[in-house]
Amino acid sequence: MLMKRNLNAAPIPCQRHLFAIPDEVAYLNCAYMGPLMHSVIQAGEQGMYAKLKPWEITPQDFFPDTEHARSLFSRLISADSEGVALIPSASYGLSTAARNIKVTQGDRIVVLTDQFPSNIYVWKEKAKTSGALLTFVERPADDDWTRAILESADEQTKVVALPNCHWTDGGLIDLEQVGKRCREIGAYLVLDLTQSLGALPFSAESVQPDYIVCAGYKFLLGPYSLGFLWVSPRNREGIPLEYNWISRSNSENFAGLVDYKDTYRSGARRFDVGENSNFILVPMLNRALEQLLEWGIDNIYATISRRNSDIAEQARQLGLNHIADHLRALHFLGLRFPPGMLPTSIAADLAKRGVYVSVRGTSMRITPHVYNTDDDVQHLFDALEIILSRHV
Repeated sequence: MLMKRNLNAAPIPCQRHLFAIPDEVAYLNCAYMGPLMHSVIQAGEQGMYAKLKPWEITPQDFFPDTEHARSLFSRLISADSEGVALIPSASYGLSTAARNIKVTQGDRIVVLTDQFPSNIYVWKEKAKTSGALLTFVERPADDDWTRAILESADEQTKVVALPNCHWTDGGLIDLEQVGKRCREIGAYLVLDLTQSLGALPFSAESVQPDYIVCAGYKFLLGPYSLGFLWVSPRNREGIPLEYNWISRSNSENFAGLVDYKDTYRSGARRFDVGENSNFILVPMLNRALEQLLEWGIDNIYATISRRNSDIAEQARQLGLNHIADHLRALHFLGLRFPPGMLPTSIAADLAKRGVYVSVRGTSMRITPHVYNTDDDVQHLFDALEIILSRHV
């Protein structure tokens, strides 16, 4: 079992009217960067206009939006809001996790081959400074990442650092199985959900990870430079990456800030980035999360899955294949070309025709969302046929 399907989930009618995407643009690249909704832009504008009159911004205004953000994110991951910290990037959250995990010489840190760099560099440094061994799980010939990870995670494994799906082609990992294995061997499970959360259902309650990070600008449909870290209860007394005033006890009392505190605000707030009360970005991300929760993640997943299923069927007629559906996160479609058939310039060539995708590794990555239409799919294949005909 890779993922429990919600059989009651229903596709969402096209929501393109909520975005500023021209009819002539086929944007199938949400895994690169999600577009902002009109309402998200409006939330940011309100924050900017508030700064026109800073005398109207009170100390009490520094906290409600960030607390609302914690609550919204906790609902996305089925976890408690006390464990949520606001961070500027996935790498910030991963660095926080690495700082608080003790590994020694002979311990193993398990990652995936071709994993996103932010979830590699931090563990390379951790291995170098501790004497631990960084172990790469090789891409399995049968695309079964879960089996390969479970076989690699042994009694010497101290850290397993993973996504929910591979960022190049959507290869899916059964995190419930991996979480169970980590608990059996006493390993920390650190997850980067940037390429899945908001489009792929996830439950921290079921997986029981130690740390979760997620950038806000992809499938969360929020702004750049703001995201989340969730920390499990057993890790919340750790050391933050930085030391700022707002994470300390009684920081709400601005007049008393010179009464320096050694204690922190409750939960994972000690791990918050400084200046997290961003009056522009936080309301923008909050509005995006509110909309995602209103749509329902199961319904979003059903919508994108159906769209990708149609694209995959047409792609097969052009000789392009992909990871089998039962081993793939269905919101993600990595099209694989026959040997020698993938033009190096294909993403740029498609962009010239108003079609936007990514090439990652040896896959052409198709990642639509609820704003895509049947015309977008037709636009994609009309352009593909022209481009591929020139490379036969």
